[in-house]
Amino acid sequence: MAAPDHNRRTRNGGRAGARTRRGRSAIEQMPWNPPVNIDRPTEPLTPEGVHAIHDGAMRILEEIGVEFLNLEALDILRKAGCTINGENVRMGREFVMEWIGKAPSQFTITPRNPDRTITIGGKHLLFGNVSSPPNYWDMSIGTKVPGTRARCQDLLKLTQYFNCIHFAGGYPVEPVDIHASVRHLDVLYDKLTITDKVMHAYSLGKERVEDVMEMVRIAGGLSHAEFDATPRMYTNINSTSPLKHDIPMLDGWMRLARRGQGLVVTPFTLAGAMAPVTMSGAVAQSLAEALCAVVLAQIINPGAPCAIGTFTSNVDMKTGAPAFGTPEYMRATQMTGQLCRYYNLPMRSSGVCAANVPDGQAMWETSNSLWAAVQSGTNMVYHAAGWLEGGLIASPEKFIMDCEVLQQIQRYMDPDICATGPDEIALDAIKAVGDSGHFFGIQHTQDRYSTAFYQPFLSDWKNYEGWEAAGAVWTPERAHLIFKEIIAEFEEPPMDVAIRQELAEFVARRKSEGGAPTDF
Repeated sequence: MAAPDHNRRTRNGGRAGARTRRGRSAIEQMPWNPPVNIDRPTEPLTPEGVHAIHDGAMRILEEIGVEFLNLEALDILRKAGCTINGENVRMGREFVMEWIGKAPSQFTITPRNPDRTITIGGKHLLFGNVSSPPNYWDMSIGTKVPGTRARCQDLLKLTQYFNCIHFAGGYPVEPVDIHASVRHLDVLYDKLTITDKVMHAYSLGKERVEDVMEMVRIAGGLSHAEFDATPRMYTNINSTSPLKHDIPMLDGWMRLARRGQGLVVTPFTLAGAMAPVTMSGAVAQSLAEALCAVVLAQIINPGAPCAIGTFTSNVDMKTGAPAFGTPEYMRATQMTGQLCRYYNLPMRSSGVCAANVPDGQAMWETSNSLWAAVQSGTNMVYHAAGWLEGGLIASPEKFIMDCEVLQQIQRYMDPDICATGPDEIALDAIKAVGDSGHFFGIQHTQDRYSTAFYQPFLSDWKNYEGWEAAGAVWTPERAHLIFKEIIAEFEEPPMDVAIRQELAEFVARRKSEGGAPTDF
């Protein structure tokens, strides 16, 4: 039985992005303003190509099937009319299309600070922090080390600080110094107090999912009915490619579906390893693995908010190591975007790289993956800041370098750049300057000079001599200095004292009960 509803408390939260400062800010950053993608998506597939990949995904579901290892999910799908053979589930294309048609094309998620509400779907473009690496790297350490709670907290502070980060994904680095049975309790307490952005739950068993939902409810000062009435958080699950959904992720998926919370399913299909070596085949398999999970959610709760994720990339055929930000990765992301629009479902992709340190390779691979997300019409970009070594390392320097790119994407999507009114065509200014002189000193420029162009917080636009005179500081070093300044000046967003106490008491109680079971 659910606990009795609490009376909703008045929040003591401030406006999104607002924080008290006693000194200068570490950087001047753009305001909280989740971008809207004003560009037409890149569509490498012809209509015939879209149909071919759709047909491939449907034939996988009809003729080959997907393994569902969760007995409850099997029972639900059997009763709904799917063909079940042991753990193998097959479903017809008309059945699939009918059920996924019940999922909304767009939905909102409202965190404890309602000013941080995000919209997933349509042309909305959202960026999230790096999630789940077990290791950490920064310049003061100089080598890869295990994640800890303190390092996780620092990355959460960056997540809160940067306005271009719109949601808090999974743990930005796994704090392996906390026992796995209670790790989710400590990290969610940190996430909910250090940040006021949208929260995520790992679908790793009943206890973790139920604990996270309850902590998000408490942090929002919500009754159970208010929590269930609209999405307040989300989960992301991965299929076990090829063609398998496991027990704990499906358990969490179903629990959040029943309570109307956000659901993202992201097959991790590496072409040449867990999927066909051809990108069209890998995308078709990925879609089949995702769509059957969306069907399950809709059977449980028609209208449950769902998004399809893509993590289709290739492997290095010499070593088997994952590769990211490749031309194939970019095309697979764009192709998946076309199919998501075909199914009228929101899309998630990622900002990723295979580089081991925040160097040139890291930035070109991440930029490739980020721009593939933009071109594909992605709505949620996971791992948009801080990811290294194929997801095995989180780095604060890389986080800050990525945020420079994210701000540039946000500015790129500002429709004011493309405005074509009389002031923008600027004929009077052109006439005043004529064929001699310059535009620096005229009033038209003076009225706009401070806002006309993107102003970087990390890039150094000095010439070589100026850069050298200023100490010849390379980009990762500048990022490291900014990281230290942000952490030194960081202040947590406001939280009602009674709510904070209730959260702490919940964590203490669940720890005394043993937290979540583990395999060790």
